[in-house]
Amino acid sequence: MPLPQLLVGKVAAITGGLTGIGRAIALEYLRHGAKVAISRLGGPKEDGILKDLIQEVNQIEEGADQTRFITVTGDISQPETGRDFVAKTVEAFGRLDVFVSNAGICQFANFLELEASLFNQTVSTNLSGAFFATQAAARQMAQSQSPSGGSIIGISSISALVGGGEQTHYTPTKAGVLSLMQSCAVALGKYGIRCNALLPGTIRTQLNDADLADPEKKKYMEGRIPLGRLGQPPDLAGPAVFLACDELSGYVTGAQLLVDGGLFVNLQ
Repeated sequence: MPLPQLLVGKVAAITGGLTGIGRAIALEYLRHGAKVAISRLGGPKEDGILKDLIQEVNQIEEGADQTRFITVTGDISQPETGRDFVAKTVEAFGRLDVFVSNAGICQFANFLELEASLFNQTVSTNLSGAFFATQAAARQMAQSQSPSGGSIIGISSISALVGGGEQTHYTPTKAGVLSLMQSCAVALGKYGIRCNALLPGTIRTQLNDADLADPEKKKYMEGRIPLGRLGQPPDLAGPAVFLACDELSGYVTGAQLLVDGGLFVNLQ
């Protein structure tokens, strides 16, 4: 028996939706009946990945009268990119109900050897990009005066709560995303806009494939997780649907939801 569609009539925009967690959320939102826009960086390296994604989208949309999916190209580290992404989403679908700030980078580096260029790139993408894109989404939601307000979801990380010796430039940005969602929950509550953070644990994506290619490190990481396995991008899709659905999470705002297989509690 098929599950009920929980997001019919909703319009969602997801930054960094071409791969990993963003891709999994985009596909699940489509399965639940939403119209979805994703942002992507662009360039020929993405052509094959985009082609595969479009095939999956077409399978979900088979028999539909019109497409419920668009892509928008732009560098999220630039403040104008978030504004353009929101504008093109509204132009295509007429509104914005759900915004997922997901785009991010993670390159491991030794703290004492960390170059200013990598630090600045990480902050401008993961935190500044999240701030300006979230601001653009919130402005659109506030001015539309939708009865449901809207839902903004920031993809933070378990790294917002713990340290990482080779992530000294990365963990502060994810702590910043968590704090941004908490503060936005306060700032935007009067508009009925809910703001929450998802905190993935160790999720196997293109960001950490190289790091987890070492069998011994992979075994070590799995051994710390009570559920006994690394996470996969679809593990974040269900929680993202929950936070997007007014009927399920209409009184949830300012919250942080760990999706980590129990890793955090096992680190204590």
